[in-house]
Amino acid sequence: MSATISEPWLSVIMPSYCGHHWIDSSLSSIAAERATGIEVIFVDGSPTSESIDMAKRFTGQLDMHIFHRPDLASWHAKSNFGVEKARSSHVCWLGVDDIWLPGRVKAARRWIEGSRDAMLHLSPSVIMDENGRRLGVWQCPLPTERSLTAEFILERLLVQNFIAAPAPVFRRDAWLRCGGLDDTLWYTADWDLWLKLAAAGPVYYHECTTIGFRIHKHSLTVTGSKDQASFKNQMETVLERHLPRLAARQNLIGPVARASLQVNCALAAASSGDYTQIFKTVSELVRLGPRGLHKYFRDSRIFERTAPRIQARLAGHF
Repeated sequence: MSATISEPWLSVIMPSYCGHHWIDSSLSSIAAERATGIEVIFVDGSPTSESIDMAKRFTGQLDMHIFHRPDLASWHAKSNFGVEKARSSHVCWLGVDDIWLPGRVKAARRWIEGSRDAMLHLSPSVIMDENGRRLGVWQCPLPTERSLTAEFILERLLVQNFIAAPAPVFRRDAWLRCGGLDDTLWYTADWDLWLKLAAAGPVYYHECTTIGFRIHKHSLTVTGSKDQASFKNQMETVLERHLPRLAARQNLIGPVARASLQVNCALAAASSGDYTQIFKTVSELVRLGPRGLHKYFRDSRIFERTAPRIQARLAGHF
């Protein structure tokens, strides 16, 4: 028996490809909330039925809408398709390797009802290893529980994408108006999307941590960064696209954002055993001066992002 509902208030988009190792954990975390009014749109492109078969086990507990779409090759295409199929006014992602934490539903409903004009609701994320062990909390460098303007968000978010993809709750109509995920940005499409949504209206950052973001050796963050040239180009494209929107202030934000990009490239190279970029990157950071360095360390969340990955690597997960 399906738990189908007539008018959901939240749609959860789950793009999947051979995610059967994690699906039970991710869907169980939604089911554990025992909430009504939530639909799950599961879009799978796997060559076998294993992932879909696992998702079907939850049709009695959740309002599941399962699509087998091997023709949708990328996670972008699956996500865009899922949002188009969504019936609710508000949407969020959940990767098959991520989970909801207890209280996610109550918090999301409070956010939406408290500010329906907001395009984007953000929150911190717990970073986990492949076994679900908590490694740290990834926060956003934003003031909490107040309406934030596009310019305020852009000045910080252009330095670094500090948003874990499963955390935000956003308006479906805003996604559709801005074109959703850009399929040419295989690595930075979510960063580009948050910047587009922030430009569409108010953003709120909430202090409640409601999702677990899993890092492991098969994640796109790890596998994608091995192609250094493409990795760098992905970030440069986002900067070139959105920096001009800051007008005169791009002269202040631009150097910090580009230094951050170089740090990301150097760290990616170092994770593959190439440490030659480290010294050059340190020099570029020093040239930012005190004001630029303060902005870099505040907005990049460098320690919050890297410490959990170092822990996971030392534990042999990468």
